Amino acid sequence: MKKYSKLLSLLLAGALVVGSFAGCGGSDSSSDSSASKADSSSESGAADGEVFKIGGIGPTTGAAAIYGQAVKNAMELAVKEINEAGGINGYQIEMNYQDDEHDAEKSVNAYNTLKDWGMQALLGTVTSTPCIAVSTEAANDNMFLLTPSGSAVDCVAPENAFRVCFSDPNQGMASAQYIGENGLAEKVAVIYDSSDVYSSGIYEKFAEEAGNQPFEVVSAEAFTADNNKDFSTQLQKAKDAGADLVFLPIYYTEAALILGQADKMGYDTKFFGCDGLDGILTVENFDTALAEGVMLLTPFAADAEDEATQNFVSTYKENYGDIPNQFAADAYDGMYAIKAAFEDQDITPDMEASDICEAAKAGMTEITIQGLTGGEDGISWSADGEPNKSPKAVVIADGAYTAM
Repeated sequence: MKKYSKLLSLLLAGALVVGSFAGCGGSDSSSDSSASKADSSSESGAADGEVFKIGGIGPTTGAAAIYGQAVKNAMELAVKEINEAGGINGYQIEMNYQDDEHDAEKSVNAYNTLKDWGMQALLGTVTSTPCIAVSTEAANDNMFLLTPSGSAVDCVAPENAFRVCFSDPNQGMASAQYIGENGLAEKVAVIYDSSDVYSSGIYEKFAEEAGNQPFEVVSAEAFTADNNKDFSTQLQKAKDAGADLVFLPIYYTEAALILGQADKMGYDTKFFGCDGLDGILTVENFDTALAEGVMLLTPFAADAEDEATQNFVSTYKENYGDIPNQFAADAYDGMYAIKAAFEDQDITPDMEASDICEAAKAGMTEITIQGLTGGEDGISWSADGEPNKSPKAVVIADGAYTAM
């Protein structure tokens, strides 16, 4: 069972009004949806029209579309592979993916659309604030939820919710440890978004763990969603404090501005971030040369030499003309985790969604999958919904993410 504190978090989740991307605000534009029916076959339950209905929710339009589209693409690839290999317990998967534009209200609307469709499990949502809102609804329905990239602590507060990515505190601690253990800096400055649960959650744990590491935090400057264009003050304080590394637990849009402004003021230092920086090479009108040497903690490196990663990257590029990011990798692993948990508990699509949820919860604590993001020891899950896996770090070199 989850700890009692998670029940309190669940009650408080509806009161959260701040935005958070990640792994990861809101938009007022209208929502698009897309549904993809998996290839049917004449075998097993598919012949009788019996399929597992698995939904997905994430932004395919708006400011965070790079995250949601990657999740949708990878989910489609995994569903196709699983169906071609015989499905889950002999049953095919039907997938329905809804765009929430990284907006909590629209994400709840998307969830209700999927529920009306007959959804039996949810791989989503992609971003944290929508995920908190949807996880509350899913808990009320006892719907199994596995978020690939919702990293805020409260995303998996309910007992029905699990995640593939690292939590915000986990990222903060791991970042401090990586910087310290690898001797990347002696003096560290932090620039973070105090209005964002993702950014502030990472910063708080980073600051706590920094006390155990052989570097000094010499500057910690915040900004908010209402003041996220001019970072000259934060950068000047970091420079004046002699910081030889700036930690950025923020998103790639603001990070691109920071790198550009640091260059203009002649501040030559190292930059280190978390999964929110994944996407910085795609920012419109951004000089990607400024990102050379930027490091980020991530569970996935597209240039890894293992066969599974290379096959995934090749297939993804062939289908979508792009290199997959960690959000795609987490979603791909998430679909295979659902398959493994369902098979561990002999779940069939004629079961009620609530019964599927109860069985899947048990299955998640029994399975270990190798996955793209699991490292040598793979990925397993504890009953509190958190994954157990090894973090990795990448550096941007020659315009590409390269494993460190």
